[in-house]
Amino acid sequence: MQDTKEIGVLLFPRFSNHCLANAVEPLRAANMLSRRELYRWRYLSVDGAGLASSSGLPVQPVKLADHGGDRLLVMPSYGFRDWLGPEVLAALRAASRRFGTLAGLDTGSWLLAAAGLLTGRRATIHWDEFDAFAETFPEVQAREDRVVIDGDRLSCGGTTTTLELMLALIERDHGGMLALDVAALFMHGERAPRLDPAIRVPARGMVQAAVALMRRNVEAPLPVAEVARRLGCSQRALEQHFAAALGRAPRSVYSAVRLGVARRLLEQTRLSVAEIAGRAGYADASAMARAFRAEFGETPTGVRKAAGGVG
Repeated sequence: MQDTKEIGVLLFPRFSNHCLANAVEPLRAANMLSRRELYRWRYLSVDGAGLASSSGLPVQPVKLADHGGDRLLVMPSYGFRDWLGPEVLAALRAASRRFGTLAGLDTGSWLLAAAGLLTGRRATIHWDEFDAFAETFPEVQAREDRVVIDGDRLSCGGTTTTLELMLALIERDHGGMLALDVAALFMHGERAPRLDPAIRVPARGMVQAAVALMRRNVEAPLPVAEVARRLGCSQRALEQHFAAALGRAPRSVYSAVRLGVARRLLEQTRLSVAEIAGRAGYADASAMARAFRAEFGETPTGVRKAAGGVG
């Protein structure tokens, strides 16, 4: 079993609720979907005093100096220039020795750069501040990207890009399938890419669109060739996209999607195993049970009993 990653979320007065949710909800979802505590997080502030978000949500954090961990997410959001004093910058430099990775979310890169923690590194920031950031910190390699990962320094440009960064980290930590499952909970990547032949769609975007289509067609699964046709590409091209993004074939991923649906129904409903098999696109319970054991190493009835359901 892999170790739980310890995440610190460093907040400042008037932080963004939206940014915070996009940072921690994917971690919660990864824990829920994997049925293991892959991530544990705590809310921090420089002085440990209580604070409130830009919309008034109160949070009682603990003191930054008392904690370390695998990753520190720095989230000042609005009014970040108010936190450029020596106390905050010294606290960030000290924290860089206790946390393995530092991430600037939204406007967090400004604080990291001011503390000298992005020198010679690639980084981005909220695009409203990008030009000023690039001019103020010429020693930082400012990039107009949504997400930038440069070794143990991470950054993203705003609230929605925070979700993209967290999905990228979940994929790096635990693989592409879990990241796709987490994204699906938030309907991220559900829209099919624009099928302009002059634009090369990245493998990740095509895979997300294909998996979204699979999720909408679980009870009556589509042939892989039909999935490709609806996305405007050849089956061979789709298979190449899946190989590049996940190292799995579309058929294998489709099976995992259907079995994931079956598992959630086993754990969360009182439907019979036979009815669940039908809802997951299997001809009968025996066929689902064979595929289920191959995917999870468990039987459907065993999973239901462990969840406290009925047989």
